Amino acid sequence: MTAKILLVDDHPMLRKGVAQLLSLEDNLDVIAEASSGEEAIALAVKIPVDLILLDLNMKGLSGIDTLIALKRADVSSKVVIFSVSDNEADVLQALKFNADGYLLKDSEPEELIEKIHLALKGEFVISSPLTKILVRSLRHTPQKTSILESLTQRELQNLKLIANGKSNKYIANKLGITEATVKVHVKNLLKKLSLKSRVEAALWAVEHKVTP
Repeated sequence: MTAKILLVDDHPMLRKGVAQLLSLEDNLDVIAEASSGEEAIALAVKIPVDLILLDLNMKGLSGIDTLIALKRADVSSKVVIFSVSDNEADVLQALKFNADGYLLKDSEPEELIEKIHLALKGEFVISSPLTKILVRSLRHTPQKTSILESLTQRELQNLKLIANGKSNKYIANKLGITEATVKVHVKNLLKKLSLKSRVEAALWAVEHKVTP
């Protein structure tokens, strides 16, 4: 299936360049563009798309405010922040408000396309240079290894497989449970560990040597 994408950026030339790049992929189709957060929200509510590539710094409604509004409007599209900013506060704020990824505009074209494909599959994506920000953030957040004791055996199994980069489908097949059950386990363990995403869970597991 061809994935439908909405580009949101207040720079027409950038939108045109990204649209041309994505059009080279047979299964990616930019069906709409928006030059502001307000326009993006109106389009996203009206036109169903699979992924929204959202600029962070725009005139008027900011990328974060747009992200919050999209989530409140129950827009089911994946929302990936697309920015020039590698500022730690910006990255962590996007994570806080449940962005599905954070990609830098100076990413190599191949990496951008690869990350978009992964985001469409439900994976949290982040540009490689930003990974250290997540690690540093977790190190500065007090976490007790004893928290592991609060996890059930099944939640611990899920955590180990997440740390190994496995998808929900793989975990379900590996453990002999449904994907819906995997999602429940992941939701519960994120809550117990006070984390916001699978990426944070994977990094936490590595930090605390919770590996398969």
